[in-house]
Amino acid sequence: MKFIVINGPNLNLLGSREPNIYGTTTLDGINDSVKEWAESNQIEIEFIQSNHEGVIVEAIQNAGRSADGIVINPAALTHYSVAVRDAISAITIPVVEVHLSNIHAREGFRAVSVTGHAAKGIVSGFGPSSYILGLEALKQIVEKQ
Repeated sequence: MKFIVINGPNLNLLGSREPNIYGTTTLDGINDSVKEWAESNQIEIEFIQSNHEGVIVEAIQNAGRSADGIVINPAALTHYSVAVRDAISAITIPVVEVHLSNIHAREGFRAVSVTGHAAKGIVSGFGPSSYILGLEALKQIVEKQ
């Protein structure tokens, strides 16, 4: 089984970016936890992070041909990217959206997830654990297929 973890704009700044909202764990720290989870579940894992919408769209399209599922934190793209939403809709593998913060408890515009409409589900508000929870959900979805 192979999963792709895709991270959107500004997530490369985790650890120093608004730690009162996103915590102090870096993206490398999250990736390390994901790697441990993947090893213990015998799942191949690949990471992609980009600040560019087109790169995210291409990563989703490519994963649709090479992986069993995607966990994605679209970051700011969550709230407005029809291109990312359409890429998720265009592939047949399951996608789980994750967010570190509870997007529904923040500014009004953040409560809207354009991309989430195309995902199997959304995990939001559990900090770095959102990734592991999302991966667990994705694993269950793939195993049931």
